[in-house]
Amino acid sequence: MEGRANLPQASASSPAIKSGAGTRSRNMSGLRWVLQNSVWLWLVGLVIIFGSLNAFFFSVANLQNVMIQATVLGLLALAVSLPLLIAEIDLSIASNMGFSSVVGAMLVSTGHWPWWLGMVAGVSVGTLVGFFNGVCITSLRMVSLIETLAMMIILQGALLAITHGSTITDLPNGYYWIGQTTVFGWPLMPVIFVLALIGMMVFLRLTVPGRSVYAVGGNPLAAASAGVRVRRIKILAFTASGFLSSIAGYLLASWQMAITSNQGSGFLLYAIAAPIIGGVSVFGGRGHVLGILGGVLLLTVIHVGLSIVNVPSFYVDMIGGFAIFIAVAIDAMRVQISSPR
Repeated sequence: MEGRANLPQASASSPAIKSGAGTRSRNMSGLRWVLQNSVWLWLVGLVIIFGSLNAFFFSVANLQNVMIQATVLGLLALAVSLPLLIAEIDLSIASNMGFSSVVGAMLVSTGHWPWWLGMVAGVSVGTLVGFFNGVCITSLRMVSLIETLAMMIILQGALLAITHGSTITDLPNGYYWIGQTTVFGWPLMPVIFVLALIGMMVFLRLTVPGRSVYAVGGNPLAAASAGVRVRRIKILAFTASGFLSSIAGYLLASWQMAITSNQGSGFLLYAIAAPIIGGVSVFGGRGHVLGILGGVLLLTVIHVGLSIVNVPSFYVDMIGGFAIFIAVAIDAMRVQISSPR
């Protein structure tokens, strides 16, 4: 017994155990870094692949095309990210985009309003739709998924009723100027997206309501106990979502120089996927603007790249669906790794 008692025992502070724990910690840190920055790793890899398959991908014309397409999707991604950050969802953003733009266009074309006043009216209508969503979800305790789904269907029907299934094209040149203007050969429209990114970053990082968005999404009960007005923050998030959606609607109409009866119908799933791919958690409380930008650029590069390498268009939606699936899987892994054991 004495001999056994005198045998050397491995303690928690022995070099071997310290080394093993340090290795595991470094491995987990590396995996966490990969998951947090996966969108940029994907983006670099796809740019290299598409560029090697077709040199036109690296041309200035294609870069401008990517910037323009990323603008509308990017504004919608910012719009949907605000409800996601408070652990809610807004499925009406794409329909709101189409409805608000057609309201402004009809006031200009048939009401003979000045183009800028019609644009302001359309953006105001879209903002009011977002405000209404927020009030219904907070005051009436409606589930955001169902409430915004109903709003999406209502706005789709309203868009079809207003346009009578036709395309609106008889608008003044002033209405189109921001979508068609170039400065030194570069399109002006992406500047709006850049300003929106900067504004969102400043709002979330440097303002009390912005920081409250993360608090509400992380734990609404704790946020309320800390003095955060949860109801106001949720209404603010949905109102801002409606505002950004309507801005996207005006820019899309200005770029296309037309408004169709199904305006914006193909944007919803990709607008939801972009912030999730970029690290915005579907469980709320986590996400940043640069990640959203990465998700937008990734999905835009996928769409543009596939068309450049002549992949048939009916495969694009399937590949986009795979991207959404992978994004949700990566988000679940991020949650598991970051949660305490």
